[in-house]
Amino acid sequence: MSKSHFPNTYVIISAIILVCALATLFVTPGQYVTAADGSVVYERAERAPQTWQVFSALYNGFIKQAGIIAFILIVGGAFWVLNATGAVSYGINRFIAGAGKYDRLVLAGLALLFSLGGAVFGMSEETIPFVGIVVPLMTAMGYDAITGLLVVYVASNIGFSAAFLNPFTVGIAQEMSGLPLFSGMGYRLICWTVLTAVLIVFILWYSARIRKAPSANRVQVVDDSGEGRSERKRHTAILVVLLLTVVMLIVGVTCFKWYMAEISALFLVMGIVVGILGGFSANRIADEFVAGAKDILSAALVVGLASGIIVILQDGHVVDSILHGLESGLGDAGKTGSLALMYGTQTVINLLIPSATAKAAVTIPIMAPFCDLIHLSRQSMVMAFQFGDGFTNMLTPTSGVLMAALAMARVPYGKWLKWVWKYVLILILAGFVLLLPTVLLPIAGF
Repeated sequence: MSKSHFPNTYVIISAIILVCALATLFVTPGQYVTAADGSVVYERAERAPQTWQVFSALYNGFIKQAGIIAFILIVGGAFWVLNATGAVSYGINRFIAGAGKYDRLVLAGLALLFSLGGAVFGMSEETIPFVGIVVPLMTAMGYDAITGLLVVYVASNIGFSAAFLNPFTVGIAQEMSGLPLFSGMGYRLICWTVLTAVLIVFILWYSARIRKAPSANRVQVVDDSGEGRSERKRHTAILVVLLLTVVMLIVGVTCFKWYMAEISALFLVMGIVVGILGGFSANRIADEFVAGAKDILSAALVVGLASGIIVILQDGHVVDSILHGLESGLGDAGKTGSLALMYGTQTVINLLIPSATAKAAVTIPIMAPFCDLIHLSRQSMVMAFQFGDGFTNMLTPTSGVLMAALAMARVPYGKWLKWVWKYVLILILAGFVLLLPTVLLPIAGF
């Protein structure tokens, strides 16, 4: 008997495109227009059914989101070159080895580093090899595999969810919303700090409960002699370049209003420089970059296909009809109620489509103008998108990163789900609490 498989992201999005095409046959078409007095009013529009256009949706979606797709491929290629140098793995190993007997500091430090990685450059798939490195170390120190998953996978997911510089969530969502890139960073930094601090406290509490025997002396110190010393200098230089890239990114977007083109160029330069410092030939740099682009290509395809949904709805003159329906339904809930419903919608969608870029392409073009209709800040909607996109990644089986991390840690999915669902529920509630100030208080950038 063949096993039934859950539909993959492409099948789900294709099904949504078909549903949207059917909607253009039955939903009353409409559009918002600007009246003579400057007010925006809704009126009926000519019906434009979408039939064979479902087959051109992928192409038109690529055209619509060409800039974002190029950005994803360039950043993915650059970070693949960085990972290929081994400098990031080296930095983590040096940190662990240097901590010595301060093993609880190691736990907190690792969680902080991986959370920062998720918050700054969207570290997600990159955590998978580190699970294979850290989990054995945690078990050798007397902890368990879940401790390793907490300090690597969960920490990076917390950073990803509450990111303040993540180009794959904050950057893309703000660009689609017409907001200044990485604006409102101050409050996002507060949210990231709060959630990361709570996670670290939880890790220390959990690890203290399950620790079996101290074994700090089992941590092996990296050999600095001979070739190891030369390699250390090379890796240190690469990590300095990574740090400078992050600094330049912050300065660029805050002082010079950099957008996708400038940030893509920055990461491309970083990839080339770290490749040279890593001793790669020009061919090796190109090969690693292409490998990274191939690895991230699925996300780019998802963006193009998901954007086809909006193309179908727009060409079928039903987007504004949907907005009008949302205005009539959600608008009565008030700003707080509408924001809660948006947050809940993103959370539910994430269970089926874990890709942040796909959900952004599907939901942001609809929710952003809806926020204007009910006088809700688009920044609040972007934060609802971030939280809704991130927290449930830790339990949905459609997340390839989660399943790969569990496989690396040799933790059965059933055991993980039974353990993690309460924690995810607490995070969802905490996310809503952190959203409330964006509606109730005057916050810079919101």
